[in-house]
Amino acid sequence: MMRKLQLLGCVLCLLVGLVLVIPQVSGAPDEGPVVAIEITGTIDPGTESFVRYALEEAETIGAVAVILELDTPGGFIDSALAIRRLIDDYGPPVYAFVRPNAISAGAYLALAADAIYMAPGSTIGAAEPRVMGVGEVDEKTISYWEKEMVGMAERRNRDPQIASAMVRSEVAIEGLVEQNVLLTLTANEALTVGYSEGTVTDRYALLEALGLPGAILHLAEPRLSDRIISWVTNPVVGTILLMIGISGLLLEVTTSGFGLAGITSMAAFAIYFGGNMAAGLAEYWVLFLFFFGIALMLVEVFIPGFGVFGVAGFITTIGSVVLAAASVQTGLIMVLISTVLAGIFIVFAVRIFTRRSIFRNLILSEEERSDLGYVAPLDQKMLTGRDGVAITALRPSGTAEIDGRRVDVVTSGDFIAAGESLIVDKVEGVRVVVRRLGVPERKEQ
Repeated sequence: MMRKLQLLGCVLCLLVGLVLVIPQVSGAPDEGPVVAIEITGTIDPGTESFVRYALEEAETIGAVAVILELDTPGGFIDSALAIRRLIDDYGPPVYAFVRPNAISAGAYLALAADAIYMAPGSTIGAAEPRVMGVGEVDEKTISYWEKEMVGMAERRNRDPQIASAMVRSEVAIEGLVEQNVLLTLTANEALTVGYSEGTVTDRYALLEALGLPGAILHLAEPRLSDRIISWVTNPVVGTILLMIGISGLLLEVTTSGFGLAGITSMAAFAIYFGGNMAAGLAEYWVLFLFFFGIALMLVEVFIPGFGVFGVAGFITTIGSVVLAAASVQTGLIMVLISTVLAGIFIVFAVRIFTRRSIFRNLILSEEERSDLGYVAPLDQKMLTGRDGVAITALRPSGTAEIDGRRVDVVTSGDFIAAGESLIVDKVEGVRVVVRRLGVPERKEQ
């Protein structure tokens, strides 16, 4: 009996141990994979495309967490907002790892994560919005962006005034930042004020801090399409593409036929619009608007309309370029700079082309000057009504003698034999129209 009780006690102890151990093992997150997404350089539509793809892959492999590794000076506000929405829609936790900088839009993404960890010597902040990184924006944009930063801070129970100081230099915080200076926090400062959950040296140290020491780490790699989108939507690259497109278009108009300049222009505009459409910045109707503007300018060339078609086409074309950009302000600046650069390029290109014989067949550079032996045609209107004699048969053109000199003439369609008398009906430029003497003048119907 005693032995049975001892055996029953052992079984009960074993069952209690299993009850205590099994939940810990089954719920242990360190058995699943963790995906690391590196966000480096400018945050742009290409970054948004890459993060969307990486989060989809993380969901496919069943990742228990995602690490956003940030090393960025900032970028497009629209792209940062889109990435934040992707983070919000993703189920498992997303952690930000600042290594070494999360500036401007990068700071916003860090605040959007479930927790922030920073590498030693890293910084976060300086989130004042700028146009193309240099120009000031209006108060409406600053106010909106400030509230976005504050909102991200508040939902993680962080001090909202610190987020405001990152956007507005007017905000001063005693012991942290003085007035007229944008706030940027070091790793130690961020940890002290609650803008960081810890300071770690690398990804594996971060996994230890997250309680995921046994997790398998997967590094997401951007696709070629993501890199192309980032390259094309870069304002500097976009300006260069527009300069090439405008320069090629102007050169094509000033040269004969359709050649290298036209092909280069079409390729530049195709890359510009194609990249922005792939990034989701432009719809197909914007491309249609561009071609419609080009068509209007061509109408002005072949059917002059007192400049109406040309001006309308120019405005339509410029409008399509601006609408395809990341923002209207960015588009206008790009168009202005590219137009000035294209004008400078055209001036130098024409000078170089006209000096080199290889390009003489592309651009008309010769002049018909009197000192080179060119003589304008004589004004022959005084011959109207004068009599003459056909030197050659007129079928209907030929030569006649009028007022003692040989003149190239043409009839209105009648045949005049050599030696017959004739009279000049009218003179149209260099065209002398005659009829047989004694035949009534033909009246136009």
